[in-house]
Amino acid sequence: MKLKKQVTVCGAAIFCVAVFSLYLMLDRVQHDPTRHQSGGNFPRSQISVLQNRIEQLEQLLEENHEIISHIKDSVLELTAHAEGQPALPHHPPNGSWVLPPESRPSFLSVSPQDCQFALGGKGQSPDLQMLAVYSLLPFDNQDGGVWKQGFDITYEPNEWDTEPLQVFVVPHSHNDPGWIKTFDKYYYDQTQHILNSMVLKMQEDPRRRFIWSEISFFSKWWDNISAQKRAAVRRLVGNGQLEMVTGGWVMPDEANSHYFAMIDQLIEGHQWLEKNIGVTPRSGWAVDPFGYSSTMPYLLKRSNLTAMLIQRVHYAIKKHFAATQNLEFMWRQTWDPDTSTDIFCHMMPFYSYDVPHTCGPDPKICCQFDFKRLPGGRINCPWKVPPRAITDANVAERAQLLLDQYRKKSKLYRSKVLLVPLGDDFRYDKPQEWDAQFLNYQRIFDFLNSRPDLHVQAQFGTLSDYFDALYKKVGIVPGMRPPGFPVLTGDFFSYADREDHYWTGYYTSRPFYKSLDRVLEAHLRGAEILYSLALAHARRASADGRYPLSDYALLSNARRNLGLFQHHDAITGTAKEAVAVDYGVRLLHSLTNLKRVIGNAAHYLVLGDKDTYRHDPAAPFLGMDETRSSQDSLPERTVIKLDTSPRFLVVFNPLEQERLSVVPVLVDSPHVHVLSEEGQPLPSQLSATWSSATDVVPDVYQVSVLARLPALGLRVLQLHKSLDGHATPRSSTRLYLHGRNLPVHKPEAVPLHIFPAAADDFCLENQHLQACFLGRTGLLQSLRQAGEEQGHRVNSEFLVYGTRTSKDKSGAYLFLPDGEAKPYAPKDPPVVRVMEGPLFSEVASYYQHVQTMVRLYNVPGVEGLSLDVSCLVDIRDHINKELALRFSTDIESDDIFFTDLNGFQIQPRRYQQKLPLQANFYPMPAMAYIQDMQSRLTLLTAQALGVSSLHSGQLEVILDRRLMQDDNRGLGQGLKDNKRTCNRFRLLLERRSTANKSSGFFSKLVSMFKALSFPGTRTGSPEVQDERPISFPSLLSHITSVHLNAEALVMPVALEKPALPVLRSFVPLATTLPCDFHILNLRMLQAEDDSLPSAEAALILHRKGFDCSLEAKNLGFNCTTSQGKLALGGLFQGLELGSLQPTSLTLMYPLGTASNSTNIHLDPMEIATFRIRLG
Repeated sequence: MKLKKQVTVCGAAIFCVAVFSLYLMLDRVQHDPTRHQSGGNFPRSQISVLQNRIEQLEQLLEENHEIISHIKDSVLELTAHAEGQPALPHHPPNGSWVLPPESRPSFLSVSPQDCQFALGGKGQSPDLQMLAVYSLLPFDNQDGGVWKQGFDITYEPNEWDTEPLQVFVVPHSHNDPGWIKTFDKYYYDQTQHILNSMVLKMQEDPRRRFIWSEISFFSKWWDNISAQKRAAVRRLVGNGQLEMVTGGWVMPDEANSHYFAMIDQLIEGHQWLEKNIGVTPRSGWAVDPFGYSSTMPYLLKRSNLTAMLIQRVHYAIKKHFAATQNLEFMWRQTWDPDTSTDIFCHMMPFYSYDVPHTCGPDPKICCQFDFKRLPGGRINCPWKVPPRAITDANVAERAQLLLDQYRKKSKLYRSKVLLVPLGDDFRYDKPQEWDAQFLNYQRIFDFLNSRPDLHVQAQFGTLSDYFDALYKKVGIVPGMRPPGFPVLTGDFFSYADREDHYWTGYYTSRPFYKSLDRVLEAHLRGAEILYSLALAHARRASADGRYPLSDYALLSNARRNLGLFQHHDAITGTAKEAVAVDYGVRLLHSLTNLKRVIGNAAHYLVLGDKDTYRHDPAAPFLGMDETRSSQDSLPERTVIKLDTSPRFLVVFNPLEQERLSVVPVLVDSPHVHVLSEEGQPLPSQLSATWSSATDVVPDVYQVSVLARLPALGLRVLQLHKSLDGHATPRSSTRLYLHGRNLPVHKPEAVPLHIFPAAADDFCLENQHLQACFLGRTGLLQSLRQAGEEQGHRVNSEFLVYGTRTSKDKSGAYLFLPDGEAKPYAPKDPPVVRVMEGPLFSEVASYYQHVQTMVRLYNVPGVEGLSLDVSCLVDIRDHINKELALRFSTDIESDDIFFTDLNGFQIQPRRYQQKLPLQANFYPMPAMAYIQDMQSRLTLLTAQALGVSSLHSGQLEVILDRRLMQDDNRGLGQGLKDNKRTCNRFRLLLERRSTANKSSGFFSKLVSMFKALSFPGTRTGSPEVQDERPISFPSLLSHITSVHLNAEALVMPVALEKPALPVLRSFVPLATTLPCDFHILNLRMLQAEDDSLPSAEAALILHRKGFDCSLEAKNLGFNCTTSQGKLALGGLFQGLELGSLQPTSLTLMYPLGTASNSTNIHLDPMEIATFRIRLG
């Protein structure tokens, strides 16, 4: 009680100080005589006074913020020792379950400066803003002649007289790590021969050049070649003949991939290159991903690359950029206040990266210079004019014909340096092809270079040879902005390669594997962090001899399997069925191994006496939370068998913030109660587990426990079989059969009421939210937040898209619907099951092809502020159909909606009426939202899917697609291998703060003054600003997203252990991290023996950009921001930070010198990597 009084007193003190400080501030601002300006005309002095007042006010607000932070820290110290257990729920007569208020207060303390970033307004406007470009273009697809999607190009013969044309022909071979064949099959059939021939043929002539990008293939080949061949490769790289471009494990898809995995595969590739060849990539090469995200240029720039190339961009954008000579530009992030994210980007102008579409605008002519197609070979030119071998007799005529194409292509660019790629998929796999291409081209080059009157210099080059020559020509150092070149912001989705063939289907294709990808990613991050911490603690205790260092090889293998799946034919769902199975087997293999790594690390970390640690691979101390019987099956959760002695659980929270979570556990008895490690009872709820709409699983019950989990930590819980009256509160269930005559198997220990008819409309509510449902469908109808008079219409429905009847139909890549979606019409009405309990209530609707579950948590904090929505989809009996989930609301969003790019940033979108329906779909790896001046509705997702907003107030997502035919993009198959797939979401409704609400008061005040001082700027307006479209999620939205994507892992202590050692919860962080900081990874670096860890780790931090204008109350944890400052020295409890070296993103370059200071600073949105030693 004494402690509670102290807490109350301190809370009152904070309030008083805040009010008094604000009063003093305003008083000082008003009366400070130094503030008064004299002279000048009236309005100018008024603005000046206002500006000074704002600056003064901001400074004072900051001082006030610091005062409150100090008091808050004191309160935290007091409350940290207060009762840490959540209070138990109770059920008053004739009422719903009530959860007592939290015993520990929570804070939201956001520095006003940290709110400024999201308002934007700094920095220059770009020359090209992609949203504006889309609004400008007619998309009329006019016939352009020989360059069908472009226009006729003309030039004057003397244009190069003063400055000769410099041509770099860049030989390349695009190797897909899985597509028509599996990764291994491609390697054995083609890739190894390409690389073996490369070593041989490049040494024949020092003028030859070649580029390579996929390290997954290169490393496999490296493991199989002799030391002599390795030395030859290092020589070729060293003398500039062979260049490693991008250097990632794969050339990743940029639509569905999450930024964790994008960075991870880049680190994996770069670390391999540094260790084995001693090289750091300089230029990015992405010829085949189906559209481009602006996340990739940011990652490449932060990895110290200076230029990049892209190819698959909408043909209308290519034409427009070609006509305005904007195909080369500095690509900048929308949120960048200066130029620190700029990277030089080259866009290829024509249809494809193959030889017919790379030498110039006329494919009929260019094909004649693809010497693999010489008569007698297996492939020929579709334009019916074959190539001819170059001889002394024909070289003049052939060289002139090719030069004409080079000159025309060069007219589309601003410099007199020209890039001409020379390659295609799996090219150069036979020595004869090397000879045909290199010998014939060298004859052409020799002729061109011997004729000064032609004013051309032609040669083989690497990608960086081209960029270096360009930089030299315009007189700048690599990485700087060339004078006269435009700045571009935005992205290049969605992609169409011809007509109305939009590649928007692959945003959803094979959603089962898109989901498995994210499950593996969450496990990899959790395993990396826990392994790093366990190893550091073991080394500190000199116990690393007993710790399974061999787990590092499992981590390394999982990194590579996750990396492989980021390939642009893997996560996209666009590979052959057998190849998809191969990917699935790899993902599942790594998932199982990672569960083992997490279990081993958790075992060591929770032991009270570390000396008792023994690693026994045959009998792990901790069991797994769930198992998957095969690569395409959904997980089955482990059922814990209760006995007279208590069963112990270890729960891992992979988030860097403490979380109050409902942890579900399956047990074999309803007689169960849950205690903390200290033996205190924890709030819990017992419910039946259902195998279908009307069948319960016999003798299996779910006990859901409300537990406070330490950040990145492990919590020990006890399960007791209760034979006395201490029963866990039971949920009660109502089952509505909707007139269907179905047998129901009743659970024994949990109340169930059966209603033969459909339900009336009904609502579920907690202290924050009320969700109302339509009785006959069980689907959501409205949402109302606490304190609101009126709710929002949020009507959910399922819809079906068909495909066209004409020759072009939807397939794995393309979405070609037969018009607008039609309502989903199952043959039977749904069975609706409504369950209500103390910790959560849920509505389950069972339709023929989809089971949907909407759950509302009745708990304080993040979990209770949004709806948990899941859809179990099974459309294996559909033919040419796509199932969509649409939310229709009264939010006045007009034609604007927002989707994320790679879970890293938000891109505003505009529904374009001039484009077909399928063109308005975009990737949604993590979230999408719509908003107006009052509200924002966010759909957060645990797997990448396609999303759109086709009308004001709508948001719709494609859940799965089953298509019976190929869509003529080379795959040769439809999408017929659908699985039962669970799509998981959170639906978050947020209110915009009004000026009288405390959470937004300071930032509103500052914004208001700024609007007075600078009436031209639009601060904080929710709609897209055309000059600089920019938007950010709220802090609550960010936190909800990580809750959804990184679930707590529950590991039971194995039953067979006779004498159980003492277990202690593990709390790794000594201080609370600012809540805009995210530990993206803590990744042990490899030792000389690459199956073992070194003493160093990579700590990767991301500071998230967030929007303060949305209310943030009742977050349930202490959320503070620090203007990007973080003291890493004392962050990890019981460990010392031996060294701290800031590096480039992929650790290839040290940034500055390693200092003794462990204090760091990050700007909003930035990702930073540090090489550290923990011990």
